Amino acid sequence: MSTQPLLIGTDLIAISVLTFAVYFPRHHRRELVTAFLGINVGVLAVAMTLSSSAVGIGLGMGLFGVLSIIRLRSYEIAQHEIAYYFSALAIGLLNGIQEETSVLPAVLTVLIVTTLYVGDHPRLFSRHRTRSLRLDSAHTDEIALRAYLEVLLGGRVVNLSVKSVDLVNDTTQVEVRYVVPVKAPAQAPAPVPRPGVRV
Repeated sequence: MSTQPLLIGTDLIAISVLTFAVYFPRHHRRELVTAFLGINVGVLAVAMTLSSSAVGIGLGMGLFGVLSIIRLRSYEIAQHEIAYYFSALAIGLLNGIQEETSVLPAVLTVLIVTTLYVGDHPRLFSRHRTRSLRLDSAHTDEIALRAYLEVLLGGRVVNLSVKSVDLVNDTTQVEVRYVVPVKAPAQAPAPVPRPGVRV
């Protein structure tokens, strides 16, 4: 009996626990959810295909050569875009390897697309926001700063990082992650009473 389904299931459970149960509750960066899921499933798919195909080491070296083009620390490329780049690369490699009878590349390609669809769905953690702000006052008390930001942004601050405090120019640079409240359902306007009519 093939162990590939077991390995795939184990990997998916592990990355789900790491992303949804460990990373996100601590750091609250929604965009990295897409990056972790996409990169993990992409590497899984490529690794399983390479291990089950009679390919040389040249293809593996070529893979890492192409990956080196993607600058993971570039501010021009967002984290979720990195996941899309790698997934596109993985899908190309999977379908570029000639397999006469194996359906593994097709199954893993569907898996990558489905993972990106779910991981980057707008309804997933849709109330979480990230903002980088420059405040026109110097804040040295983090508790007071948190309370001020919650009033300013209209949400619950789950994580904040003070980048700089300028006491001379009286400014504060801060990156904040917060959760906006659920919008209350719109209520119908009260009927306007007409003369002689009791409402």
